Amino acid sequence: MLALRPNCECCDRDLPPESPDARICSFECTFCADCADRCFAGVCPNCGGELVRRPVRPAAKLANFPASTERVLKPHKACA
Repeated sequence: MLALRPNCECCDRDLPPESPDARICSFECTFCADCADRCFAGVCPNCGGELVRRPVRPAAKLANFPASTERVLKPHKACA
């Protein structure tokens, strides 16, 4: 199950579970759409994988399967 991390690990922008602006790779590295497109051209700077739109978990499922609250922050030079 996806962790649905709460933030962009580059710029620390909040990315709530319902956000259409969240992008992830197959390792669940999480970025906002702006960093994913502008800074990384759709390629994960950590693993080299493709950054794609993160699915939205239905609100009814969040009660039993909540999003992660752990913030990951690894600022990258490309977003500076």
